[in-house]
Amino acid sequence: MTDVISIIDTLWVLLAAILVFFMNLGFASVEAGFARAKNCVNILSKNFIVFAVSSLGFMLLGWGLMFGGDNPFIGTEHLFVLGGADLSFYDDTLTSTVPFWGKFFFQLVFCGTAATIVSGAVAERIKYLSFILFSFVLTLVIYPIVGHWIWGGGWLADLGFMDFAGDAAVHSVGGWAALAGALILGPRIGKYDKTGKPQAIPGHNMSLAVIGLFVLWLGWFGFNPGSTMSFQHPADVMHILVTTNTAAIAAVLTSTVTSWLVVGKPDLGMTVNGCLAGLVGITGSCAYVSIESSLLIGAIAGVLVVFAVGFFDRLHVDDPVGATAVHLCCGVFGTLCVGLFAQEGVTTLSTRSGLFFGGGFGLLGVQVLGVLAVGAFVFVTSGLVWLALKHTVGIRVSRAEELAGLDIGEHGNLAYPDFAPALPVEDLGAEALPAAPAAPAAVPVQQAVPVEHRAASGALTKLSIVTNQARFAQLQKALEELGVTGMTVTNVFGYGVQKGHEATFRGLPIEARLLPKLKVEVVVADIPVDAVLDGVRKALYTGSIGDGKIFVYDVENAVKIRTGEQGREALQGAE
Repeated sequence: MTDVISIIDTLWVLLAAILVFFMNLGFASVEAGFARAKNCVNILSKNFIVFAVSSLGFMLLGWGLMFGGDNPFIGTEHLFVLGGADLSFYDDTLTSTVPFWGKFFFQLVFCGTAATIVSGAVAERIKYLSFILFSFVLTLVIYPIVGHWIWGGGWLADLGFMDFAGDAAVHSVGGWAALAGALILGPRIGKYDKTGKPQAIPGHNMSLAVIGLFVLWLGWFGFNPGSTMSFQHPADVMHILVTTNTAAIAAVLTSTVTSWLVVGKPDLGMTVNGCLAGLVGITGSCAYVSIESSLLIGAIAGVLVVFAVGFFDRLHVDDPVGATAVHLCCGVFGTLCVGLFAQEGVTTLSTRSGLFFGGGFGLLGVQVLGVLAVGAFVFVTSGLVWLALKHTVGIRVSRAEELAGLDIGEHGNLAYPDFAPALPVEDLGAEALPAAPAAPAAVPVQQAVPVEHRAASGALTKLSIVTNQARFAQLQKALEELGVTGMTVTNVFGYGVQKGHEATFRGLPIEARLLPKLKVEVVVADIPVDAVLDGVRKALYTGSIGDGKIFVYDVENAVKIRTGEQGREALQGAE
């Protein structure tokens, strides 16, 4: 029977750990979606590297500092798990029914989550190397020490501090480290105007952000229920599953309503962060509260995160993804909720009641002490690490690199090479990016036909048509019927008398109120211009504002590059 229990528990921990590992994709997608296109490769690469770095740090020393004995402040025994170490010391750590490396991997993916939280808050201006070094220190020393206090038999555990799945141990650790980094780094260029008013810097892909959200939501069903590290009490696991989901759906609704009331629209970015806020808010208490309490906790978290985003903006804490609002504020809130809403007996794991269920202030007082201790330790130690990096290798990229995008400066890649426009050198200020390698010698080609410029014989007229993108098919058909043989089509943004559209991003107005338009350019010679104008108007006319405009220009000449033909001849024949 013991073997059967061990197999079931091990399989459960394996499944939960894989779900938590999969959350790395969720963090990468949410962060990339909330960042600008020019920094997408950098965000994705950071989310790769941070898990590798945190895994190494936790394996080298982190696990030992976290679980190595019952010293009140830090693990001191059997610190190293590699090199033939005696792992039997850890047989009864956390659970006795799961093999050592199963327990290790489950705790490892939690450690990686704490480090990943920092990535989004320092996005779009952090040096890649500095982020790697900070993540290594965080997961090697800072996170394991806090984990020891709470889960490894340290002084907070001895006082009765309760944090079932990591509101304090994981989320607020990542949140405090992120806050320290964002403060020392400073805001992105253009985040605040000359008066200090925050400006919206929209993310480039909300579809990617929402995909990431659902991956994280799925992963949380391993994060919270998996923290039982056992399936011997299925009712406990299912209870945790439902409290987790209930808090999330409540936060989705309240964050949407709150942003609707505050901003005037149901801001999708706020709803994404709202769902995450509900998931974070219930993480510490998911095994200790009733389903009804989880509904209330999630509802409050959804409101809290909307105001927290604006609060940090006003403090000039530039956090592109809202990690501080989600993980720090709601991590602290969730930790306190244990002392307020815990209800003895709702699961076999819940042994004390909080303030609202007759437990008095005892548990709440311990939770407040834990919040203060974790916050002070992580914020100070993380700040010292950030400052050390700032004064050695540096932590912020150059102004030129930040304007051009970290994808090019840090990685030499583009996430969207077919669509990314080149940024003129003069727009980058005095600093220049590293020089590109010399181009290989050109391969000799057939001598081009010499051309002597001359005015075209006969009139050439260029029509530049700016219109609604949805009308392109009708326009193309009309031009082909008129005999127009070539056109240049460009997706553009602009506005006319309709003045564009109002837009916001996380509650801040987007100043460039531009509408997507289509610009079609044609040059005609033998076709009467009036006939083309009339045909274009008939094809595009709907009678509504936004039908577009046609601009007519005289063209001095046209030259076909391949043959050197000019004027009317250049517009005819196959290319």
